Amino acid sequence: MKIFLPLLILLFTFNLSAQTLNSIKFEGMVHISKPVALRMLPFEKGDDVDVKMVDDAIKKYFEQGYFNDIWAEFDNGDLTFFFKEKAIISKIELKGWKENDEEIQDAVIQIKKGTLYNEKILQAAKKRIIEAISQEGKLDSVVEIKKEYLENGSIKVTFIVSEGEEIIIDTLIYSGVNGLDPDDFDAVIANKEHDFMGWFWGQNDGKMKVADLAYDNLRIRDLYMQNGYLDAKVDEPFVRVNFNHYTANMSYQIKEGDVYTIKKVTLAQAKEVVDEELLRSIISLKEGEVFNIKDFREDAEKIKTLVADKSYAFVQVVPDLKKDPEKNTVEVIFKITPGNRVKIRNVVISGNTRTLDRIIRRELYLGPGDMYSLTDLKDSRNSLGRLGYFEGTTIEEKRVDNQTMDLVVKLKETPTGNVQLGGGYGSFGGLLISIGINDRNIWGSGINMGVKAEKSQTTESYSFNVSNNRLNDSDFSGNFSIYTSSFDYNDYSVFSDGISIGTGHRFSRYITGYIGYGFSSNSYKFNNVLDQNTTVIDTFFFEDFTKSGITVSVKWDNTDDFYLPRHGFNISQSFEKTGLGAQADYMKSRSNFGKYIGLEEYIGFDAIFRYKARMNILIDNGYIPLAERFYMGGIGSVRGYQAFSLSPVITDDNGAIRRVGGEKTFSNSLELSMPLIPKAKMRIVVFADWGFIGDDSITDISRGGYGAGLEWFSPVGPIQLMFSSPLNVDDGNIAGQKDIVNSFEFTMGQRF
Repeated sequence: MKIFLPLLILLFTFNLSAQTLNSIKFEGMVHISKPVALRMLPFEKGDDVDVKMVDDAIKKYFEQGYFNDIWAEFDNGDLTFFFKEKAIISKIELKGWKENDEEIQDAVIQIKKGTLYNEKILQAAKKRIIEAISQEGKLDSVVEIKKEYLENGSIKVTFIVSEGEEIIIDTLIYSGVNGLDPDDFDAVIANKEHDFMGWFWGQNDGKMKVADLAYDNLRIRDLYMQNGYLDAKVDEPFVRVNFNHYTANMSYQIKEGDVYTIKKVTLAQAKEVVDEELLRSIISLKEGEVFNIKDFREDAEKIKTLVADKSYAFVQVVPDLKKDPEKNTVEVIFKITPGNRVKIRNVVISGNTRTLDRIIRRELYLGPGDMYSLTDLKDSRNSLGRLGYFEGTTIEEKRVDNQTMDLVVKLKETPTGNVQLGGGYGSFGGLLISIGINDRNIWGSGINMGVKAEKSQTTESYSFNVSNNRLNDSDFSGNFSIYTSSFDYNDYSVFSDGISIGTGHRFSRYITGYIGYGFSSNSYKFNNVLDQNTTVIDTFFFEDFTKSGITVSVKWDNTDDFYLPRHGFNISQSFEKTGLGAQADYMKSRSNFGKYIGLEEYIGFDAIFRYKARMNILIDNGYIPLAERFYMGGIGSVRGYQAFSLSPVITDDNGAIRRVGGEKTFSNSLELSMPLIPKAKMRIVVFADWGFIGDDSITDISRGGYGAGLEWFSPVGPIQLMFSSPLNVDDGNIAGQKDIVNSFEFTMGQRF
């Protein structure tokens, strides 16, 4: 900066007395426009200007922060200001830590491209990087700043990071613990003592998490309060760090106090809007029981929901405790202030660039003029999530006055049209690929339409389907499909041409029903040389047939998302009855169940537990075609085995072994889905499957599988990649038929 240079120049170029100004010019100025620069001057053309006036103008320009240097020259009444602007930061790189992570650049570096170079902001960014690394438990990190001037005059800034060492907690000591088991603290704290083989799954690695140090003592205290220790005090941990080995010893000082039991539960309503008996029926805290702070909070939330469902949107539930230290009892008090009943004035929808407003509004249980209900609000959010049209859904409550509010529905749409791919690789079937084009929300109308063409070593099919879950925005649905296909069931192929049509009805928020009719014509082809000499039993199984039947089903679904539910469960039951003017004559029952539990509130990250079960039963009313029997194996039943390869078999007189399917099957799965790369919407899932299939007994064949996979919300739709290993493999069962295993499968477009 050349603060005094302008003054020196002015002493040589100005007379000591004021001069008349003929013109004003600016050279080298980019960030300020000429009109703005002229307005900033305390004089204009035609005025008499002296040295002090020009000096003040230079100072004013310099205060804008855009310039490294400013000076002025006066020549025969022409005043020219010369500017040397600061360089612009055009490139920012981070090396050695979180490279190419845009979120880190925004949250930690906090320097945008186009920012004027300033040493202070670089040093501030450096400090933030070191602090962020230290929050990961790494100390002695070093950050160097490299500056490079580019040909266009801008600057490239590179932060070169040398990460410090992680601190491993060698010893963790709790002093004063008598009533609880210190091992129970591991379930709630983040900083844990290093276990032997800490790198192994399920063991504590002992890495210090600095950001959680200030909260671990509060977590321990909360655990005490869940067990009735209302006077428990847990000091912040005392940490000793050995910087030679980067290890630490930690200790907590704890005063437990006594266990409190509940003396009384008091419900204090400012005005009675809900019957007290109803309130007491929903709370779990009972007189005479040990106090639990977790139940205390949950009861407060239950009370709030119950009152808010009566349209008291701004209800306040203030919990309070009155302790009696002498008797170790506590009176639990819920102070309830309902406020006024609230009406919805307007519902504003935003973010739906494709989906029509009416498609969204028909899923909302609150509309303009309705009285507020908290349950209706939550159910509306879940109903939108189950559509599968949106990546994110929030409903904000915007208070207008004490009796009125607006609801603002904010949506982030996700692709609903996709090219569906599915397939796998097995020792028997080789590479299997299927391709389809489907849109679950075509033109934003809520109509599902798809065309599928499948060609592989085992399958060839072509189909068209269209369905509408809300015909004319009503509670009725409709669907139509037509198809032609051939499928190789390992020992034979079945060729089918069919058509189906149906309608459904939504009976409640969670319950839907369906009735449909289908007709198909089916024929067989054998897949080995022994087929020319089929026996009587073969002829019975492999006769061509027609099928005409009605399907009736009912489904319950209160999950919160279509593709990746974290809460709720779904259960469905369907019955198919054939024999209506066609040859196939049977009754088929299909039962499905799924339970989803989000674990983030328990373990601190977005893990999801899933349990899925499927049971199928086939009843012979005259004739069960081979292709209508049940088979197991692959995604949807037991992973680790070739799709449809698990089945009872028969052996004909010529020694040919054929899979003929079963009449009963049950399979279930346990899954744990965890975030892998959240920015890329990738998750990792570990699973275990087990299933049974048979005729007289459902346990005739029992197989399992386990493995891991990748769940990815790709730009073209949800993809699953599954790597499996079989359990209980039969290398040559009583019929001489070996199990066909499969180590890899993938699907696209299916819900997780």
